[in-house]
Amino acid sequence: MKTYSKIILFVIVLLVSQKQYAQHHSKMSVEVNMDTKTLFIHQEIIYYNTSNDTLTSIVLNDWNNAFSDRESPLGKRFSDEFYNHFHLATVEERGETINLIIEDENKNVFLWERTKKHPDFIELPLNKKLEPNQKITLRLSYVSKIPSDKFTKYGYSDDKSMNLKNWFLTPARYEDHQFIKYSNENLDDIANAVSDFEISFRIPKNRTLITDLNISKSTQNETETTYNLTAKNRADFSLIIEKESNYKSYKVGDLEIITNLRSGSKAKDSIKSLIINRIAILTREQIGTYPFSKIIISQADYDRNPFYGLNQLPKFMRPFRDDFLFEIKFLKTYLNIFLRNSLQLDPRKENWIYDGIQVFTMMNYIAKFHPESKMMGSASKYFLLRGFKMAQTDFNEQYSHYYMLMARKNLDQPLRTPKNSLIKYNVQIANKYKAGLSIKYLDDYLGNELVTNGIQQFYTLNKEKITSRSDFENILKSKTPKNIDWFFKYIIDSRENIDYKFEDVSKTKDSVTFIVKNKGVPLVPMPVFGIKKKQIVFKKWLETNEIDSTLTFERKNMDKLVLNYSNEVPEFNLRNNWKSLHSFSLNRPLKLTFFEDLEDPHHSQLFYNPTFYYNFYDGLSPGISFYNYSIFDKPFTFVLNPMYSINTKSIVGTYVLAINQHLRTGRLYYVRYSLNGSYFHYAPDAAYLKLYPSLSLFLREPNYRDNRKQAITIRYNIINKEPSAIVVDSTDNYSILNVGYHNIKTEVTSHIKFLTDVQFSGYFGKVSAEIGYRKLFNNKRFINFRAFAGTFLYNTYNTQNYNFGVSRPNDYLFDSNIFARSESTGILSQQYLLAQGGFKSFVTPSESNKWLATTNMSYTIWNWIDAYADFGFAKNKGQNNAFLYDSGIRLNLVQDYFELFFPVYSSNGFEITQKHYDEKVRFIFVFNPKSLINLFTRKWF
Repeated sequence: MKTYSKIILFVIVLLVSQKQYAQHHSKMSVEVNMDTKTLFIHQEIIYYNTSNDTLTSIVLNDWNNAFSDRESPLGKRFSDEFYNHFHLATVEERGETINLIIEDENKNVFLWERTKKHPDFIELPLNKKLEPNQKITLRLSYVSKIPSDKFTKYGYSDDKSMNLKNWFLTPARYEDHQFIKYSNENLDDIANAVSDFEISFRIPKNRTLITDLNISKSTQNETETTYNLTAKNRADFSLIIEKESNYKSYKVGDLEIITNLRSGSKAKDSIKSLIINRIAILTREQIGTYPFSKIIISQADYDRNPFYGLNQLPKFMRPFRDDFLFEIKFLKTYLNIFLRNSLQLDPRKENWIYDGIQVFTMMNYIAKFHPESKMMGSASKYFLLRGFKMAQTDFNEQYSHYYMLMARKNLDQPLRTPKNSLIKYNVQIANKYKAGLSIKYLDDYLGNELVTNGIQQFYTLNKEKITSRSDFENILKSKTPKNIDWFFKYIIDSRENIDYKFEDVSKTKDSVTFIVKNKGVPLVPMPVFGIKKKQIVFKKWLETNEIDSTLTFERKNMDKLVLNYSNEVPEFNLRNNWKSLHSFSLNRPLKLTFFEDLEDPHHSQLFYNPTFYYNFYDGLSPGISFYNYSIFDKPFTFVLNPMYSINTKSIVGTYVLAINQHLRTGRLYYVRYSLNGSYFHYAPDAAYLKLYPSLSLFLREPNYRDNRKQAITIRYNIINKEPSAIVVDSTDNYSILNVGYHNIKTEVTSHIKFLTDVQFSGYFGKVSAEIGYRKLFNNKRFINFRAFAGTFLYNTYNTQNYNFGVSRPNDYLFDSNIFARSESTGILSQQYLLAQGGFKSFVTPSESNKWLATTNMSYTIWNWIDAYADFGFAKNKGQNNAFLYDSGIRLNLVQDYFELFFPVYSSNGFEITQKHYDEKVRFIFVFNPKSLINLFTRKWF
C-alpha cells in the first residue's frame, strides 16, 4: 500500500512539475544568404500547454513581417512620428516572411490566418483541442527577408553585416486565459513565450557570428560555417553577422560581456574594462545575478535608446570626457538589455517597471561614483556659464527637468499607460525618467534601502514565474509598515499635479509655525527643509495626515523654509516652495539671465537675448527681447521686444502678455488669454500700430498620439495706420472682430486641414473656409490639393483694403510676415504666401470684393520638383464672374519654408516667352527659429 501511495505521489509531482516547468522547445535549421538578405528556415516547435485552459488555437509572433506593408502598425507609427524613410523605401529594403508552410508531425498542413491589419502575428487554428499539460509539434518552413537597418537599427547594413532581431516565428506569451497579441511598433516589447532553443545556423565562410547563445559546436567547409547554438529559458536573443567582428569580450565573474559600443578616441581599453567591470558588479549588487552566461551590448542597442542630454551635441561641443560618455552609454544600455532579458513582465503594459528600475539604478550609480558631476559636465566650470542654472544642475537632477518639460506642456501621461499609447518623447524620455524619479522618491521616503531590497526580491521572483505589477506592488508594501497606497494611486496611475505651498507662516526666536497647503489633488508625503545660508539645518518628511495642518518646528536659526529642496518629489511647481523667515526679504530674489535657461526655483527669473527683424521699410532691425519664461511653460508669460529700425531711425517692436491655463481632463486641454501688440512700418512714410486681445481654446483627441490639432481663436484686432502719401487708400484706423477655427492632422503619408474664418467690422462682414490635403503615394510622389472659398456678408467700403487677394493675400490684419507689403515691383514683392486665392501668377483681377473660390493643386514630377496648377472664379461688384488659371513648376526645397515657383502658362498667356520673366518667379522663404524648431519637435510631441 505504501509503495502504491508513493507511485501516485510521484506521478502527481511529475504532472505538477511538467505543468510548471515544461518549456516550449524550438529547433531550427537556418541558412543565411547575405546577397539576398534572406534566411531559409526549417523549424520545429514543440508547444506545451502550461495553462489551465483548453486551447483551440495558437498565436505565433512574426514581427519581421511588419516590414512588409507600409500600412502595418509599424508603418503607421513611422508615419505618426514623421519618419519618412520607411514609406519611401524600395521593396528590396523592406522585410517580410515568405512561403510559410506549417504542418503537424504527421505532415498535415495547418491553414493559418494573418490579417492585413496585423500582419506581424499568426493565428493558428488547431485540428484538435490542446488540453492542459499536453503538447503539440509544429513543423514550419519559411524565408525571412531581413529589412534594412536604417529603419530600426536592426537588420542588414551597407557594410554587408546583419544585426538580427525578431527574425523567426515563436509562440506568443499566454496570460490570463489569452494570448498576448502585440504588433511590432518599434518599441522592443515583443511578448514571446519562454522557450528552449536548438539552432543549426549556417553563414558564409567569410563571415563571423556574434551571439549570446551557447555555441556547442562549429564546423566549416569550403563555402560556409555551421554553428550549433543552444539556449534554455529564453524569450529573445541576439545574433550578429559581420565580415570582421568589431566586438570585444570582457569577463566579469561568470558573465561574459560582449560589446562594440563606441567609446571615442580618448577612452583607453584599460579604462573601458574598469568601467564595464564596475557597472556589472553594481548591477549584480543592486538588482541580482544575470540568468545567462553571456550578454551582448551593441552600438545599435544604444542608438535606439540613447542617453538624451548634452552628449547629443556635436563632438567639438561636448562638455564630457570620452570615458565618461562611454560610461553613461554603457550603463544605460547594459541595464536596458539586462532587465529586458531577465524580467518576465508584460513589456507593453508594465514598461514603467523596466524603466523605473533602470533609471533608479543609474541614479544610484552616478551618486556613488560621480557625485559631483553636473548636467553640463565641464562646461559648468566656464566663467561665462557659471551663472546659469543649467550649468549648476547636478547630473541626476536633469531627469526631473526632462520629465517636467512634458508636464508643463500638459502632455505628460500616467506611468501605467501602455507603451504603444505614449507619445514618442514620453516613451523614450519623460515617462522613463519619471519612473526612475518615482522609485527614487519612494526610496528616499522609506529609507534603509527598503526599495532596493524589494527590487532584488522581485528580480528573484522573475526567475521562478511570469510576474506582474501586483507582484512588484505587494513586495514593496511588505517591506514597510507604512501605508504606500498613495504611491501607486497618485504617482503611478495618475497624471494629477503634485503642488504644495506654505501658508500662514509665523515665527518667533525659537520656533516657526506654518501650514503646508495642498494645491493639487494628490496627497503624498513631502519633505520640508530648514535652510541657513544655503546649508540644510534640518529635514523632515511630512506624512499625508500632516498636510493642511498647523505645524510648529524648532527655529534652529534657519532663515528659510523650503519644501522639496532636493527635488525628491516629482512636483509640478517648485516656485512656490520657498518662504523667507527674514523681514523685508524676497522669497525668491530676481535673477537677470542672458539667453534662456532652466527654471530656477530659487529665483524669479528675467531673460534677455538679442533679436533681429527685417522688412523692406524698417530695414534690419536689431533689438533685445525681455521675457520671463524658461524652457518650461508658465501660467503667466510676457515678452517685450523693442527694436531699432535702421531705415526709419525709430523704435519698433512687439510685446505679448499671456495667461496660460492647462486643463488636465477633457478634450479642451489648453486655454490662452493674451494681449498682443506690434509697431512696424508698412510703407516708407507710415507705420501701423496693432493691438489685439485674444482668447484661444485648444482641443486634443483622447489618444495623445493622434496628430490632430484643433483650436478656436477669438480676437479683437485694433489697427491704427498712419496715413501714407505713397500707398493708395491708406486708412487711419479700424477694428475687426475675428473668429477662427482650425482642424489639422499631419503625418508623413498625409496631411489634412480645415480652416474657417469669420470677420466683422463696421465696414464689412466676411466668411471664408479652406480645405487642404496632401498625400504621399507608394511611388514616392506627393499630391497636394487645396480649395478656398470666401464671400462678403456685407461690404459698404469702396476701397480695396479688405478684399480677398487672388495672388497676394490682403493682409490688413498684419498677421503675416510680409517683407514688402506695399510694394508691387522688386524681388521682395514676389514673396508668396499660400493664403486666400493662392495663385502663383499675377493674374487679373488681382482681388475680389464680392466672393472668391479657387483651387490649388500640385503633383510630384521627380524628387523635389512639382508641377502646379491653380484655377478658380473671382467675383467683383458690377463685373461678371472671372475665370482664372495658372500653371508652372514648383521647386519644393523645404516644404512650407523654402520654395520657388516658375510660372509656365496662365490667364496671362504663355508666361515663359513674355518679357521680364524673372519678375514673375515667386518664392517662399521663412526664417523663424521657432517655426523651424517645429520640424523637429513634431516628431516627439
